[in-house]
This record gives sequence, structure tokens and C-alpha cells, in this order.
Amino acid sequence: MNGFELSFYKGKRVFLTGHTGFKGSWLSRILALAGAEVTGFSLEPPTDPSLFRLAGTEECMTSVIGDIRDPEALRAAFRNSDPEIVLHLAAQPIVRESYKAPAYTYETNVMGTVNILECVRESGRVRSFLNVTTDKVYDNMEWEWGYRECDRLGGFDPYSNSKACSELVTQSYKRSFFPEGSVTAVSTARAGNVIGGGDFAADRIVPDCVRAAAEGKDIIVRNPFSTRPYQHVLEPLFAYLMIAAAQYGDKGVSGSYNVGPDDNSCISTGELADLFTEAWGGSLKWIDRHDGGPHEANFLKLDCSRIKKTFGWRPRYDVRTAVERTVEWYKEWLAGGDIKGCMDRQIREFFDI
Repeated sequence: MNGFELSFYKGKRVFLTGHTGFKGSWLSRILALAGAEVTGFSLEPPTDPSLFRLAGTEECMTSVIGDIRDPEALRAAFRNSDPEIVLHLAAQPIVRESYKAPAYTYETNVMGTVNILECVRESGRVRSFLNVTTDKVYDNMEWEWGYRECDRLGGFDPYSNSKACSELVTQSYKRSFFPEGSVTAVSTARAGNVIGGGDFAADRIVPDCVRAAAEGKDIIVRNPFSTRPYQHVLEPLFAYLMIAAAQYGDKGVSGSYNVGPDDNSCISTGELADLFTEAWGGSLKWIDRHDGGPHEANFLKLDCSRIKKTFGWRPRYDVRTAVERTVEWYKEWLAGGDIKGCMDRQIREFFDI
């Protein structure tokens, strides 16, 4: 696919924020397999159990536990790392949690972005910076077509809005401090809903399915008719690494990129639950129980034409395959199997290594 090889990262110094989270743990493992020198900066793992602990991720990297809101602690870790490439994933990522703790959400998602960009600005040695945001940065009009990178940013809830603010902060820093001719290339990536093994967060459909399956209970689905662009976790991680590598050598490709599945993988939450119960097997079933919770978008889809045209990128898995790989991981975990081995198999298969 597009000539990108994971071997690009061998020996590269990479600074990764949010490395103890779900996506961050997978990304840390990928970079370790690639031979990168990885320094992670993050809070303690956000869940118990956590993928970070289960996979022994800290053994393959330099792990610094700290708060992205603390600029001095972040600056110290950053200087020790002296990175060439910075991947910014640290965030408060849950919509419902943002209603409970809006100030914390904005502090983390907006000022956290400012703090890491200040480190990059002061360094003057970073070649490639990528800020990972979300598909929810758009002012959602409930359109039936996908949002493009040029569409208006907004975000209804504090999480979505804070990530739109993070996009604007990144855009301002890029124009103000990293213009054409400077060392640093700056991009953002807006990924759709991600599923995969090792996600134990609350208020997410797949972890809810797994908890119900493990306890022999029915799956409770609170918004079965909400349509989302579901994709396996390795899909956006491949794209992040591809974008960061490409702009390392060609600053002209930097920009904002949607990262999502093809249209046939944009399905409702109820349809995703159907695929999960089918892949899991047995008598597992789900029930519709809308809880009248806070506002969440009903329909959301991305137009990924830009990343496809620029890099020749294409999704590798459809949503059925994504669910099957996800179920494979959770069954390995519930059986007390080799978590790291399962992750490595899935990574090697996906990256063709």
C-alpha cells in the first residue's frame, strides 16, 4: 500500500503522548516491533484491566507517567527524548465523561495540545508532528454524505468541541511557528470509531459487549440506530504512521486527513452488535434500552478521498473482519492466553511483516 514500510521507524526517536491508553498501547507495540526508540508520556492506564499492563507495553519503551496539563513535566520528558517524530494521542476521549467533567476535558484536550506544541516549538528539531483528533470535530448536520476536511468544525458536546479546538490550535501553531521552510511538518488526523482488542472503556459498544458476554448477560445497547464509521484499531494507526513518515521527508503532504472505513462499514450500533454476537457465538444477544442520556450525534460518516488520493491509502478490513479480529483478542484474554503474542500476530498480519 502506497510504498510505506514500517521499517522507516527503525532507529527513529518517537515521542508518543497517551501511550497508556487503548490506541496508544497498540501504537507503542507497533513502534517497538519496528525498532523505534519510543518515549511515552501519559497518565496511568485509564482502566483496570488495561491493555498497557496486560501486554507488558512498558518493557519495550521508555514510559513516563505524567499529566499533559503539566507543562514542566512534559517539557522535561520531551527534552530527554529529543524526538524526531511526535505523535499526540493524549486526551479525555469519552463523550459522556465530557458532560460530567467539561473543564477537565477542555484542559486536557486543548491546553494539552498547546503544551505539546510548545515543546515542539522550543525544540526546533522535530521533523514530523501529528495531532490525532476525531471524526467528531465537525459541526454535525446529520448529513447522509461524509464530511470533508474543508467542512466547518464545531462539535456539540464538550469532548467533540474540545477536539475541534485542538484542531484550531494546531492550525494556528502551524501557520505561526512552522511555516514553509521550517524544519517541522504538522498534520492532524481525524479518525472514526475504533474497535479492537484491549479496549475496556466505559460507554463504548464493544467493551459493553465483552463485559456482557463474559458475565453471561444480554448486551445493553443504548443507541442502536446511531450510525458510525467503525474500523479496526490498526487501520487508523497505520494511517497515522504513514502520514508522519511521509511528511518527515516531504513537508508538502502535511495537512488534515480523515481516516475512516468505506461506506459499507458505516453501520448502526445495533448492526455492530449483531456482528459481535455472530462472531462470539453461543446464545449471546442484545436488547434495545435507550437510556435518555445526553446528546450524541445520530449519523456520522467521513469522506476519506483526500488521504486516498494523496497516499493511495485504502482500508484493509471491512467491519465484519474488524469485529472478528476484535473477538479473537478478547477470547484469548478471557482464556488467559498470550496477549502480547496475539497482538503481534495481528500486527504482523495487518502490516504484512
